[in-house]
Amino acid sequence: MEKLLVENIAPSIRASNTHLQTFTFTKVDMGEKPLKVIGVKVHTGLNKKQILLDLNISYVGDVQIDVEVKKFFCKAGMKGMQLHGMLRVILEPLIGDVPIVGALTMFFIRRPTLDINWTGMTNLLDIPGLSSLSDTMIMDSIASFLVLPNRLLIPLVPDLHEAAQLRSPIPRGVVRVFLREAKDLQSKDKYIKGMIEGKSDPYAVVRVGTQVFTSKVIDEDLNPKWNEMYEFIVHEVPGQELEVELFDKDPDQDDFLGRMKLDFGEVFKARVLEEWFPLQDGGRARVLLRLEWHTLMSDISKLEQVLQWNKTISSKPEPPSAAILVVYLDRAQELPLKKASKEPNPMVQLSVQDVTRESKVVYNTSSPVWDDAFRFFLQDPTTEDIDIQVKDDNRQTTLGSLTIHLSRLLSADNLVLDQWFQLENSGLNSRIYMKLVMRILYLDAPEVCLNTRPCPPGNLNVTEGAYVGSSVDRPPRPTKASPDAEFGTESVIRIHLLEAENLIAKDNFMGGMIKGKSDPYVKVRLGGQKFRSRVIKEDLNPRWSEIYEVIVSNVPGQDVEFDLYDKDVDKDDFLGRCKIPLRRVLSQKFVDEWLPLEDVKSGRLHVKLECLPPTPSAAELEQVLMVNSLIQTPKSEELSSALLSVFLDRATDLPLRKGSKPPSPYASLSVRGVSYKTKVSSQTAEPVWNEAFSFLLKRPHAESLELQVKDDGHTLGSLSLPLEQLLSAEGLVLDRWFQLNNSGPAIQVLMRVQLGVLISQHSGVEALHAGAGEENEEASQKGSETELYIREDGDSGSTQELRQRLPQASRSAEWPWSFLPEREQQRLLFINLELSNSPLGQMSLTVWYNMDARKLIVIIHACRNLKSGTKDTPDPYVSLILLPDKSRVTKRKTTVRKKTHNPEFNEKFEWDLTLDDAQRRKLEAYIKNSVSFMSRGEPIGKVHIDLSQKDLSQGAPQWYDLKDDKTSS
Repeated sequence: MEKLLVENIAPSIRASNTHLQTFTFTKVDMGEKPLKVIGVKVHTGLNKKQILLDLNISYVGDVQIDVEVKKFFCKAGMKGMQLHGMLRVILEPLIGDVPIVGALTMFFIRRPTLDINWTGMTNLLDIPGLSSLSDTMIMDSIASFLVLPNRLLIPLVPDLHEAAQLRSPIPRGVVRVFLREAKDLQSKDKYIKGMIEGKSDPYAVVRVGTQVFTSKVIDEDLNPKWNEMYEFIVHEVPGQELEVELFDKDPDQDDFLGRMKLDFGEVFKARVLEEWFPLQDGGRARVLLRLEWHTLMSDISKLEQVLQWNKTISSKPEPPSAAILVVYLDRAQELPLKKASKEPNPMVQLSVQDVTRESKVVYNTSSPVWDDAFRFFLQDPTTEDIDIQVKDDNRQTTLGSLTIHLSRLLSADNLVLDQWFQLENSGLNSRIYMKLVMRILYLDAPEVCLNTRPCPPGNLNVTEGAYVGSSVDRPPRPTKASPDAEFGTESVIRIHLLEAENLIAKDNFMGGMIKGKSDPYVKVRLGGQKFRSRVIKEDLNPRWSEIYEVIVSNVPGQDVEFDLYDKDVDKDDFLGRCKIPLRRVLSQKFVDEWLPLEDVKSGRLHVKLECLPPTPSAAELEQVLMVNSLIQTPKSEELSSALLSVFLDRATDLPLRKGSKPPSPYASLSVRGVSYKTKVSSQTAEPVWNEAFSFLLKRPHAESLELQVKDDGHTLGSLSLPLEQLLSAEGLVLDRWFQLNNSGPAIQVLMRVQLGVLISQHSGVEALHAGAGEENEEASQKGSETELYIREDGDSGSTQELRQRLPQASRSAEWPWSFLPEREQQRLLFINLELSNSPLGQMSLTVWYNMDARKLIVIIHACRNLKSGTKDTPDPYVSLILLPDKSRVTKRKTTVRKKTHNPEFNEKFEWDLTLDDAQRRKLEAYIKNSVSFMSRGEPIGKVHIDLSQKDLSQGAPQWYDLKDDKTSS
């Protein structure tokens, strides 16, 4: 117990609050009264190498423990303690020599009953920042250190190599808990001394051992609906249990509304359990829960199915996980020394997405042994990385770093990597030994069927059916959908999160004597959607340059909210908040401001907000795609170019169930992974939904609207509508009956589908309708039309050529072709081909300066009519350099295109430069023929651009004649 208090509990208390950084145990006397074991149960574990002991213990001791917080000259302690509960002791591993057992592992499966007789508690609670605590909360905190997943490991043999695996074994499974709703809760809010009975403001605390989640508060509702989801790691089944407690939120002390408990052994047997559970001490109150047991699989055979199934789940507050990652951190070797050849005090920070864990500190060694373990939930292991930083214990000196793409684990045996990893930004021989174990979360239940993609139970709102009656009484069939006046009036708010200044430093060291910095990030909220920026390490003036998009309607009272935090290992520190009324953005269309941060001493945030109303103009789409490609930031998702609005009116002549019963149909609509579901129309073959949905589109040319009409998970009919059809429709609208596939000829849905292009007027890119250079001026003098002869392989010349006539208006539309349909790419690729007499060919590129990101951007689009010095068709690539610098820092290079005289690249390159610095540079772009892996490319030609003579604000693509590499510029 003394070891537990000094080595485990004390460091955690010091880390839990800045005011407790000098917390220490000054006296630990466990007294003379022994621990009593009331009962013992012995049974074998999961394998033959362990023995399990369940000890029913009772301790009523004369313990005396004194603590001190030196910073505030505060002393307190406890005199007497009672502890009652079931302690599990695991004897593992069993070895063939004395002492027979390699180690003892001890923990409480459930929270024990703990009662402490405090001394000096009043002094402790007078410390600033602790006044909100109570002795009950402190006892709960101490009790939690004894409960799973925390384990006390006592090695009995030296050099126990399995210590980390024993301290943190692979879990048995993961339980996904859906907190749906509650009914008949007690009313706790009373007024006028109880004469008037009010309601309650209920919230739930969902707990499994030390894993605790708190739901949102539902104001004034005795039948609240939360629809929230939480995931719990489970080790011991049966044994561990779920505990749900409901409270009424009050300004002073929250009132208790009832609790329920359930052993996870019941969930393990049923796999899926959804029912109403009565609340103890809650009267007639009950709570609806759905519990799912997810098995941990050591192969990827079900991963794709899991990812697809998770997309159908609308979960709050976090998306569902597809896998868990367990990292066993063993040791490191030959870490770099500090200045003056001092040994470092290394520790490790491990991060996946925005979750960061820290190891303990090992002092005065360059070859530390941590023997620690960490667990992470993964939403998509195919795309996520784990970032590892080895630092000195002051957190400011980096000793080495490493990024591992978790997709590597997917091809490893049993999803395990157990090896040395070379550290980057470290010593030549610096390396770290880790074991990474991934397990896929699989719900082995009949309702998981990927083909039909059912809606997770509980998400469907059953309503009254549509018209039911004889065909004689049926009203005339409408020919057009009938949306309300608000349909299609939504706008898109594009939020540019740029930078912040003068933030507060929250990372202080040595009790605040040394001022550090902060690791800021921003939470953005609008219209029920939340976004979270990346964390900028150790910077009080961070730059994010991230963009978010939200579909909004003109509902009064909405704000665009920004909350800034400092990322910490335990609890993130608050750095300030600010907001802008949405009605202001909707009326002004564009807001560019530095917002002062509220509730803090200093700091301000720079944001741009733009309102993009949908415009029914297909002619603008190419320009929008081009502008989006220029303002796109590496840390943000691809920007949307259009808004799709869908009004699903009704369906007709749906097939009947067996026994001639009418179905209870609903419809699911999806575009590129974003899906919605309608309400259920009860028992009707003629459902009327009258529901509207909106989708953000990235590339309308290549996307489709997928619609399925279902009954209890069975597909009655489906429709795949290519959105390219809308681009050629009048007003970008289709409003009619659509025939469903995989169904009878009479089964149709009535639907209005309309498209609006999102045109930014404040992108920082000049209008691109102007000519792209001198070549356009020459073209205008040659008439309104040019005959062009093009062979199918792209070369010009032969009598068996394909003739095209290009109107003059098309010559300025030189956009990146990867955004456009193949036919349009071919047309734009050879525009103005006859207008140049360059013997070496031409290169198309865009040069632009992004004022928001403070970057010089160059996009290499394509080359045409390249002349090679050999008879063979060249393998061209482009090499870029910013003069006068010729160092590797400014050099960039495209990929090689094989066997072509007309290569397409569409590759983007960036340089971090000020505008003044960029305008002092000269850009040289060399087109070369890749000859072999070992040799430099053979030069074909080059383009030389003096950036001081170019308007970098335009960002228009332009064709340039290639010059001989030997020609002076």
